[in-house]
Amino acid sequence: MPPRTPLPPPPPPAELRSWPDRDALLADRALALDVLLRRLLGGSRFALFAGSVLVLQLGWGMVGVTLVGLGTGAILDPIAFFVGLVVSVLGLGVLVPGVRLAVRGVRQDRVARERLLRWAALDRHGPTDARLRAPVLSACWMVLSAVLCGLGLWLGFAVPAGADPSDGLGTVAYGMGVALVLWINGLIGLFKAVGHYRTVLRVVPPPRRGARSASSGPPRHV
Repeated sequence: MPPRTPLPPPPPPAELRSWPDRDALLADRALALDVLLRRLLGGSRFALFAGSVLVLQLGWGMVGVTLVGLGTGAILDPIAFFVGLVVSVLGLGVLVPGVRLAVRGVRQDRVARERLLRWAALDRHGPTDARLRAPVLSACWMVLSAVLCGLGLWLGFAVPAGADPSDGLGTVAYGMGVALVLWINGLIGLFKAVGHYRTVLRVVPPPRRGARSASSGPPRHV
């Protein structure tokens, strides 16, 4: 795979800044903000998010095979039990990179959001700042995360309520694990969308009531 584009470095300290003029500063600021926005809400970040969810569900599904089999008594045979144990160990091995992907995404979001604020604080530029709102991307993250939370919440209640006593606790444990993965990742996505909205409010504050009339200045006398 080709190496990923690194995050833009933070802006230099005030005593080390060497932009020849404001246009050069605004150009570098716009480029950095564009890259940081894509890393927060763009396709690569979504792929990392979706990949962590899929890997976590795959790993837990492999563990769930053994849990469901133990609950129903289907793998009491020594050979079947050994095979189930091997699959569970492999499943735990799959869960580890899934957790690392999720943690990596949260850490990258925190660093990217901090650098976005630092670059945005250098100056103000209407067109560049307006692009930071990214309403379509923000709405997509919000809807997807809400769906994951809703599915996790529904499974968290539906699995125990609809469990058959003959299935044992393994089926319930597996279903609750699936619900927990969906719920936690949904919350991560919701916090991301809300965090981006709060960040944009700090960069591009909404116009205050009466600001338009105040900016027009006092009335002219003829």
